[in-house]
Amino acid sequence: MSDRISPTPVLQFGTSRFLQAHADLFFSECATPLTVTVVQSSGDASRAGRLAALAAPEGYPVRIRGLSDGQPVDTEQRVTSVRRTLSTATDWPEICRIAASEARIILSNTGDRGYLPQPADDGPVFDQAMSYPAKLYHLLAHRHAAGATPLSVFPMELVADNGTVLRDRVMQIATAQGASDALTGWLGQCIWANSLVDRIVSEPIEPAGAVAEPYALWAIGSAPGVTAPCDHPAIRMVADLDEIERLKLHILNLGHTVLADLWQAQGADPDRLVRQMMTGTPRATLDEIYATEVLPGFAAKGRLAEAQAYLAVTLDRFANPYLDHRMADIAQNHPQKVQRRIGAFLDWVGADGPAMPQLTAIVGRAGS
Repeated sequence: MSDRISPTPVLQFGTSRFLQAHADLFFSECATPLTVTVVQSSGDASRAGRLAALAAPEGYPVRIRGLSDGQPVDTEQRVTSVRRTLSTATDWPEICRIAASEARIILSNTGDRGYLPQPADDGPVFDQAMSYPAKLYHLLAHRHAAGATPLSVFPMELVADNGTVLRDRVMQIATAQGASDALTGWLGQCIWANSLVDRIVSEPIEPAGAVAEPYALWAIGSAPGVTAPCDHPAIRMVADLDEIERLKLHILNLGHTVLADLWQAQGADPDRLVRQMMTGTPRATLDEIYATEVLPGFAAKGRLAEAQAYLAVTLDRFANPYLDHRMADIAQNHPQKVQRRIGAFLDWVGADGPAMPQLTAIVGRAGS
C-alpha cells in the first residue's frame, strides 16, 4: 500500500477523537495542508474499523457545535489530512520505514499513562508491550541508523513540559540500552517541543470523526529550532507556556471545580450537566467569584486584560448548549482538584493580593 501513497511528513501516535478534531483537523485546514500517517500504538484490534475510516479518501467529519461570542455555531468539516493508518502491533517495519524516509514531525497523544515505564522497556529490540517512549526510542534509533537527519517531536499529552519529559525519558532509555555517543548526540539534536492543548471534544462520530466545541488551542513553547507545524489560527507560538497554563488552570479548571462544589451542595444529581449549572444561583455565585476574587487575583499579577478575554470565552464554553458535560465526571478526585486549581491560585496570588473568602471556603470544605 505504501508505494501508492504520497510521503506523509507527520507521523502521529494516537487515534483519539481529540486528535481527530484537533491536530488532524488543523493539518487539513492549513493554507498548505499537511498529510499524516496515523499509528495505533495500543494494538487494539477491535478498533480496526476506526483506523480504516480515518484514512477514507472522502475524509471523516468533525462537527463544530457551541457558542462563539455568545452566538450559536453548528458546522461540519471534512478532515482529509490522514492518508495512511498503521498499528505498532502489526506494521512495525513499515512504521520504521516511514520514520526514516518520510517523517519530519512525530506527534503523539498517548493518554495520561502513555509515558509510564513498562517492564518490556528494558528489552533490546522493539516489543509491543513497551511504553510509548521506549517505542519512540527504537524508532528514532532506526532513523539515525538509516542516516536521516534529526526531526521535530511534538508530544500533546497533558503533562507539564511534555517535550522535556519525553526527551528525558527517551534519553534514559538510550542510556539503559547502551546507545552510542553518536546516537545520544543525535537524539539531543532532535527538537523536543513543549506544548499545551485545549479543546473539548464531546462525543465520537462512528466509525471516525467527532463533535467538538468551537474553541481550540495548540500553544507551543518558543525555543531554538522550534517552529509551528503549519500556519493555523489555533496554533500559537508562545514565549511562556506557564502563562497559558495559568489561564486554563485558574479560570476554566477553577470554574469547573467551583461548579462541582456547588453541585455537591445541591445534592450531587448524577445526571446534572455543566450547562445546566449556568443558570440561577449557581451561575450567579460563579459570576461573583470570578468578578470579586479571580479577576482581582489576575489583576494583582498584572494580567487583568488577558484574564477578562479568556473568561469571556470560558463562559461561552461552559454554556455550550450542545455539550453534555456531566458534573459527576468533573467532580471526580474533587479534593485534589481543589488543591491544584484553587489552592494553587491562592498561593500564586499570595497574601498581599485581594481577599478571596469564597475560594478559601471551598478549599476548607475540600480539606475537611
